[in-house]
Amino acid sequence: MEYFVQLFMGGLTRGSIYALIALGYTMVYGIIELINFAHGEIYMIGAFTALIIASVLTLHGFNEIAIFVLASLAAVIYSSAYGFTIEKIAYKPLRHAPRLSPLISAIGMSIFLQNYVLLAQTSDFLPFPGLIPEFGFMKKYEHISSSAELMIFLTTAVVMVILTCVIKFTKIGKAMRATAQDRKMAMLVGVDINRIISITFIIGSALAAVGGVLIASHIGQINFYIGFIVGIKAFTAAVLGGIGSIPGAVLGGFILGWTESFATGYVSSDYEDVFAFALLVLILIFRPAGLLGKSGSQKV
Repeated sequence: MEYFVQLFMGGLTRGSIYALIALGYTMVYGIIELINFAHGEIYMIGAFTALIIASVLTLHGFNEIAIFVLASLAAVIYSSAYGFTIEKIAYKPLRHAPRLSPLISAIGMSIFLQNYVLLAQTSDFLPFPGLIPEFGFMKKYEHISSSAELMIFLTTAVVMVILTCVIKFTKIGKAMRATAQDRKMAMLVGVDINRIISITFIIGSALAAVGGVLIASHIGQINFYIGFIVGIKAFTAAVLGGIGSIPGAVLGGFILGWTESFATGYVSSDYEDVFAFALLVLILIFRPAGLLGKSGSQKV
């Protein structure tokens, strides 16, 4: 039973990270129906930013909590700036182009950012400090879970609640929903859709940066390629839950994380991706819109 709980908590940790990144995918798709394949690289850049800031602060004698807060804040700000810039450079000029054009632009931006970090840093794995502080009450549960895993799950839960409240009850959230429903009509009633789209990219990039800092701190190493793998998994989670749905992105992340964790624990680590993508195929066959997605007709 203890082994099962360990796998469950491990899957919950994986799923929480997938969910944080999947939220960025699903928000952008919900607003402009674009798959931002450079989103995983924003996650990677956030982790590298936190590593650089944490290294500098450690040299200057800052305590653990200050390093964690300041490194995370720097990662969020820097990654948000990247997300904002990418939208302006790679996506905005192609907003009215055929759908294939922004898709190719997104893939190109992903490759560019990978190689940019490769040249600026190194191709080797770099050690990442354990920034997440240890909780005293978790010592008696350390054989099942860790403070880092608890922090990752709580962060995802809080982010989902806050994001849901923002979209449902704030003026910006209403503008986002209006833009997602009918962009032209939203413009006619005074919504600045360029501003709303930029805010969406900023929020999604900030969430990816938070995920990058948390998982890098938990695993203890990073390299330039981590964004591609996690980005693909997070996109899978978003599709699994129903892309465009915030609760769906979180649910899809958890299901994908548990699938990988139990496949690794009870079958083999070689088959974790096989089980994950097989689950996605089955969901798409029997429920193409995803678990919480809504099917709808489209005029042609």
